[in-house]
Amino acid sequence: MPRQTVLKNEFTYFKEVHTRWMDNDTYGHVNNVVYYSYFDTLVNSYLIEKGGLDIQTGDQIGFIVNSNCEYQQSVAFPEVLHGGLKVARIGTSSVDYALALFKEGNDLACAFGAMTHVFVDRATNEPSPIRGQLRDALEAIYTK
Repeated sequence: MPRQTVLKNEFTYFKEVHTRWMDNDTYGHVNNVVYYSYFDTLVNSYLIEKGGLDIQTGDQIGFIVNSNCEYQQSVAFPEVLHGGLKVARIGTSSVDYALALFKEGNDLACAFGAMTHVFVDRATNEPSPIRGQLRDALEAIYTK
């Protein structure tokens, strides 16, 4: 199966991701599970900063219900990565994100993946429509 190519210019939002000493595993590179943490931090930083998501006391919260990652090139501490984020689909209460990590000065992703958030009412855990500033922020990085 041929490897997929994901390029930096496919993304609309970027944030620096700093690897940490503790991210390296026995083999001297960032462990595969850490990439999910980078992705989660990238998404939630955007939602808090641009979407006004109140993770502490807001009425609505997001649950990740699906995620995947494809690894193209290893990364290790100390490296600064550039995390790319875009919205691939927006539903009534759910959103699919596409994410990628790029090494400094490289336009080809070293890792990329996807996550799906379902937004729910904090009190009931029942799906809740995405509205207002949060929807506006998601639509701002939506690519068809």
